[in-house]
Amino acid sequence: MSKINKFNIPKEISQITETLENADFEAYIVGGCVRDLLINKTPKDWDITTNAKPEDIKRLFENTFYNNDYGTVGVVNENTEEESLKVVEVTPYRIESEYSDARRPDSVEFSDSIEHDLHRRDFTINAIAYSISKGQIIDLYKGQEDLKKGIVRAVGDPDVRFSEDALRILRAIRISAELGFKIEEKTKNSIKKDAKMLEKIAKERIRDEFVRIIMSDRPMESIELTHELGVLQFIAPELEEGIGINQNQAHAFTVWEHNLRAVKHSADKKLPLEIRISALFHDIGKPVTSRWSSEKNDWTFHGHDVVGGKMTKKILERLKFSKRQIEKIVKLVRWHLFFSDTEQITLSAVRRMVRNVGEENIWDLMDVRESDRIGMGRPKANPYRLRKYKSMVEEALRDPISVKMLKIDGAKIMEVTQETPGPKIGYILHALLEEVLEDPKLNTAEGLENMAKKFAKLNENELKKLGEKGKLKKDKLEEKEIESLRDKHWVK
Repeated sequence: MSKINKFNIPKEISQITETLENADFEAYIVGGCVRDLLINKTPKDWDITTNAKPEDIKRLFENTFYNNDYGTVGVVNENTEEESLKVVEVTPYRIESEYSDARRPDSVEFSDSIEHDLHRRDFTINAIAYSISKGQIIDLYKGQEDLKKGIVRAVGDPDVRFSEDALRILRAIRISAELGFKIEEKTKNSIKKDAKMLEKIAKERIRDEFVRIIMSDRPMESIELTHELGVLQFIAPELEEGIGINQNQAHAFTVWEHNLRAVKHSADKKLPLEIRISALFHDIGKPVTSRWSSEKNDWTFHGHDVVGGKMTKKILERLKFSKRQIEKIVKLVRWHLFFSDTEQITLSAVRRMVRNVGEENIWDLMDVRESDRIGMGRPKANPYRLRKYKSMVEEALRDPISVKMLKIDGAKIMEVTQETPGPKIGYILHALLEEVLEDPKLNTAEGLENMAKKFAKLNENELKKLGEKGKLKKDKLEEKEIESLRDKHWVK
């Protein structure tokens, strides 16, 4: 035990420990919050441990909830705006039984000893307790020394700790990512040996740790570590297919390193989660589409953007990401391979790109492109051509890129054409959009009404063919143009 100067503890926390102590119970803050205080970080959440039993805790506090098998009581603070203080978990000292499923103890026994409670904790830096009233630290496993050394070390035998909860394997990597710490060698060797136990862990829990790794300042190093320790195969083994896959002359790195450098840049720029994951997965389709071209004397990866979008969808669904996140990330991966030769690309092609990815996602796509470029080993994140392309996007955003942006809707078409509701109205709308994509000046109420009257004279099959013919013709011309540009600049 040691005494130190008192930390800056929120009153909501000190009030809880005081209430417990005034009722003749012990009370310590414990775990990650103590660790963070010791390294001058603001805790993201607070945990209190005590020799009071659940029924004692509930009796002492007016607003609580208790709906688990592990003794944890949530003490609710209603008069605070700070999210981390609204519910504070108070848990009795515990002794845990066997963990037959490598996830949770088969049973829990309450204890009167803080030493018993600290013994069951995962890492030494999380096994430190602090008494607010006494200014006293209990550190049985030299966690403070490991904090100074920047080390993540398991409490006691790491194999035992990981057999108790296999998610601790990923948690060790996540903590090292967030704090910039090294994993102690014995703990590291056990992770490598025990990684297969992650098969028993729910995908949602794996996802949550993966997200925190990606949102750290060191996702590149941490993803490399998950591969080195045999952990990545339980998150996204598809990434490992890029190891040793050489690219064409536009790239300085293998597919594997390129993807990691892309996510590193997105983290360096403090970009949001969806962009970081898109940067990590953007070229995940390259290994399966890799072909040697004798004509070019180089590697090509035709269609890797389409394949990558499908692979990304499967990975994110497997990890139980939300539908909204999946939809956005898949779009960013699928459409990341736009080209930015502003001397030849047409504004209508830019409009189609905005329509494909969505106006709400277009600037995120630019960030993915920038991360992609840095991942290639290019020195400039935002060269002239990309800046010019961004200006073209801004111009395109002023023009209609979807049916809903037309100066006419289905109701108006029925009014001016006397058509009844049905598929034909949709065909007319899409035919009008094709015209406006080519020439935005046509997007006027009067002009569209006149065109709608002409289109309405055609039967459904003729109208459908007209819309499809025009769309296919324009798409083919643009695909041919973009294909030649990709060949020219080695972006296959």
